[in-house]
Amino acid sequence: MTYTGNVTKGGPADVREVPGLTISKIEVGGFGNNAYLLRCTETGDGLLIDAAAEPDRLIELIGDMPISSIVTTHRHPDHWGALKEVARATGAQTVAHPLDAPELPVEVTREVEHGDRVTVGVVTLDVIHLRGHTPGSIALLYQDRHLFTGDSLFPGGVGNTQKDPARFEQLFTDVVERIFDRLPDETWVYPGHGKDTTLGAERPHLPEWKARGW
Repeated sequence: MTYTGNVTKGGPADVREVPGLTISKIEVGGFGNNAYLLRCTETGDGLLIDAAAEPDRLIELIGDMPISSIVTTHRHPDHWGALKEVARATGAQTVAHPLDAPELPVEVTREVEHGDRVTVGVVTLDVIHLRGHTPGSIALLYQDRHLFTGDSLFPGGVGNTQKDPARFEQLFTDVVERIFDRLPDETWVYPGHGKDTTLGAERPHLPEWKARGW
């Protein structure tokens, strides 16, 4: 079946095969959070992005194969509600940016900065620091074509900055300079809530995002 990225609470994961990775997207929790399981097709190693809620469902999604890392995209509790339980069950290292790591419910075993890399099996993901939604929000990029953005970029705009002009300007600038100016239209965006999009679908709307200030 064709991957759409459209998932529902309590429903099955949507699974996508890309060169080197299997990507499984699932919706969990009461805020429509997306969690993503990335699995290296060569080694079977896995990485979970945002252990947001419903630890039993996430552990079931992971199954019997190992995961080596759980990456938390930012400090907001709806993105780490199941982190303690899933980390305990899997023994995976926990990964976050140092500016958000102290707010998480577990000791972060690896802190990552802009430009660092995270590996899953033989696959490498680039860390992109996107300041504004929270101080330590990060995205993960695979082969310039698959971008996991947490709550920093969605279909229709950047993440919530609580109507703070300075925070909006910082996030908008980071998203433009570190994502849109660098990556092609074909790059697929996997956000922290809701449906997926592409940079090509969103790029024409950047001026209106800037003008409206959110």
